[in-house]
Amino acid sequence: MNILIKLFLTGLCITALGIYSIQRGILHVSDVTDRLFLSGKRHLQCTVFPKQSIGPFPSKNRSSCSCDGFALTAQSVKVDELEDLQRRRLEEYEKYQIRMGTNMDSIILAQANSPLQYPTQGFVVPPLTKRLIPGLALYAQRRPLYKVSLSVKSGVLSVEDVLDEQQVDGQGQSELNISSSNLTQLNDLLSRVTYTSTIYHVKTKDLVHFSFEDHEAIFHIVIKRPSVPVLYDPGTDINSQVTITTKTFLRYEELNILINSIRQLYPKIKIIIADDSLMPENVTGNNIEHYIMPPAQGWFAGRNLAVSQVTTKYFLWVDDDYIFNNDTRIESFVEIMEKVPELDVVGGAVGRNQFYFRLQYDEGDEEEGGCLRRFHKKHYQTVPGFKGCFFVDGVVNYFLARTDAVRRVGFDPFLKRVAHTEFFLDGLGDLLIASCKGLTVGHQKKRKQSKYRRFRFPGRNDGKNKLAHHYFKNYMKCIRY
Repeated sequence: MNILIKLFLTGLCITALGIYSIQRGILHVSDVTDRLFLSGKRHLQCTVFPKQSIGPFPSKNRSSCSCDGFALTAQSVKVDELEDLQRRRLEEYEKYQIRMGTNMDSIILAQANSPLQYPTQGFVVPPLTKRLIPGLALYAQRRPLYKVSLSVKSGVLSVEDVLDEQQVDGQGQSELNISSSNLTQLNDLLSRVTYTSTIYHVKTKDLVHFSFEDHEAIFHIVIKRPSVPVLYDPGTDINSQVTITTKTFLRYEELNILINSIRQLYPKIKIIIADDSLMPENVTGNNIEHYIMPPAQGWFAGRNLAVSQVTTKYFLWVDDDYIFNNDTRIESFVEIMEKVPELDVVGGAVGRNQFYFRLQYDEGDEEEGGCLRRFHKKHYQTVPGFKGCFFVDGVVNYFLARTDAVRRVGFDPFLKRVAHTEFFLDGLGDLLIASCKGLTVGHQKKRKQSKYRRFRFPGRNDGKNKLAHHYFKNYMKCIRY
């Protein structure tokens, strides 16, 4: 059962066992039992049920994902190596979960009509530091005595400036009890409760259990070191905003055509070239940086090298056999990125090919790993303010990207010959990507290059090794491109 209720409703009461969420002005109510009564266009009515547990509930009980028609990654691993690889893979995955804090991503429900007030989001404490917990309060009817309790695991609690006659037990400990016959006085004490982080970690969380009688609330405290901003001076023109980057291998004729076409439109922009050709040739010109690599180090190793040398806010990635034309305008890329600062990557089109895709990833169960599928020419919503742009998970090899965002993801140098989707796979959930119409670059005519083609299309073993690599690295059960 799935019910959509527009948020123009004047009254709202949900105390059932259903799960609900708000998404851009629409309230979604799912799995609602027949005990919940939804009625009318102006209000909701609901029956009050016995209190349920508010959590935290572990989020690890995942089910296996389906691999029908997919390439099974484990089948690409040698049989005599599989058992030991599976053991190492599971150990590394558990460490990854600890490192990324997924063990703290428990589901916590805020109960309806609770008398407890507490911060649900936004309270951050630097490690080994004391901070006042904002917003703690109790709203309850008259009682002879009011008593609340708070407890934590990775820190200690205190009340500042406590007088002798005030009843506060557990000062400087992980559990704090506060009581008073006066509600105003109790709330005054709650307004002075501090949390001190006692375990050093650059980014983690602690859970606070806050209770009054049979009411309990759980909220989290983010323990995090402040990050130092890393900013790029955009300067005054396109030359100080963007660097053009490319990787070349055995294609100097194409590379020189690309450089000449760039210089026709952008005579001063910096060009960075990563080159792992077998017999390197000199590439010269104004504002060109040519980096020679060991022979045949590969596609992604070259990308890493080129991007590592960028000093501008953005870089434009192009292949060495592209050609700039009158429709190739880097300024249009920058305009989009500047107006939508959340974007990390904006892709265009190579000729008439506006290649883009969506990735469907199912985490799967804990033992087998996840399932990934790529959908060509599938996108998400339109980028606000740009009708010709839409959100995607991957784009063609002609894109403008934020330098710092791409460096955080990086290009896996294990992938030497055939790789593209893999970068976007590694950036899934971290990079916000769009594909936009009207941003084009030309493609040179293909030339006969038997030596290049032998490296470019290495055969089945390369594909098999790549699947085995995904099996461990991405904790993947199967992939379908």
